[in-house]
Amino acid sequence: MPLVYAGVCSHAPGITGRSERADPDVRDRFYTAFDQMRLDIEATGADAIVVIAAEHFANFFMDNMPSFAIGMADSYDGPIEDPDWLRIERRSIPGHKDLSHRLITEVMQTSDVSYAEEWKFDHGIMVPLHFLTPRYDLPVVPVNINCQGPPLTPLHRAWTFGEALRRACEAVPERIALVGTGGISHWPATPDSGRINEEWDREFMDRWCRNDRDALLDYDDTTIYADAGQGGFEIRTFLTVSAAARGAVGRVDFCEPIPIFAVSCTVAHYEL
Repeated sequence: MPLVYAGVCSHAPGITGRSERADPDVRDRFYTAFDQMRLDIEATGADAIVVIAAEHFANFFMDNMPSFAIGMADSYDGPIEDPDWLRIERRSIPGHKDLSHRLITEVMQTSDVSYAEEWKFDHGIMVPLHFLTPRYDLPVVPVNINCQGPPLTPLHRAWTFGEALRRACEAVPERIALVGTGGISHWPATPDSGRINEEWDREFMDRWCRNDRDALLDYDDTTIYADAGQGGFEIRTFLTVSAAARGAVGRVDFCEPIPIFAVSCTVAHYEL
């Protein structure tokens, strides 16, 4: 079955945890974009949502840091953080072990990938699900790309991984919605937290919308770190979605800095 949806969104914990401290006009327009993303996914009749995230040392650490990992369980618990801090209630989220197994088997043909039968979701997945599957009734296949612990997953490998995911989605009968979630520029857990490079973000999203492979892979981690902070490494999740979209043109539905959320809050999708 062809991929039925491909989009990206932000996942900063402040989006839910500090919502009352944001400019209400900007915040509400951001939330409206999330609502539209949910409606668009629902309109596709998706049977499952594959969420490509950058995990934050909640499950994977320096003793075991895979470049790519896919969850393979029938359920997952989250959030791993304090629910009072994130303001998302802890719960069990439905997975789809059989679907995950089939996707992993196909991805493995061209891209090395680990799998995990136990996975506790942190804000990187829980914040998007809070908006996109508020009833938590759509099975989730979680995907993690190492954007945290050097040596980081190379950008061109993230692209190859996205191509493998697209092929895997087309090999199964289920209708799959694909959502990448991460940065863009941000400096989490540093003295620069709250800093946002809006110019860099807009240039990146222009390349993303054009689905310009060469331009997207022209970044390097040294300049990303200088211009977009360590949070900018999470563009890998966006690049994976670009590769899976196979040249489709993208549209930015919302991209504005919300400093109290510490990121240019973004919702965008490809016209498949």
